Amino acid sequence: MTNLLNNGLNWLEQKLLGFCSSPVQYRRDNQTVTVNAVFGKTDYEVDNESGLRVGSFVWDFLIDAEALAMTPEVGDIVVVNEKPFEVMALSGQGCWRWTGPNQKTYRIHTRQV
Repeated sequence: MTNLLNNGLNWLEQKLLGFCSSPVQYRRDNQTVTVNAVFGKTDYEVDNESGLRVGSFVWDFLIDAEALAMTPEVGDIVVVNEKPFEVMALSGQGCWRWTGPNQKTYRIHTRQV
């Protein structure tokens, strides 16, 4: 028996990437790949040296893992409309995570540089 919920998640993810995405360039060293990405953001909080909690956000790019064909790494660059965004690690979370349980789309954390 097929898993209807998993099939539904796959269908929704395909629609999101197909209709809500824009082309971006993903760069690492001398490699450049053009892929479609959905823009997002992640809110986070950190404690500064004084013990105060500081909140901020990072820009995220949701990219199909198969289309990217490489695992995101800190220091990679995503270029959108000639604006570079550097892949960065969030404290204790790494520089990317899966967007859903089917593990087909990266949510890549970046900061504009």
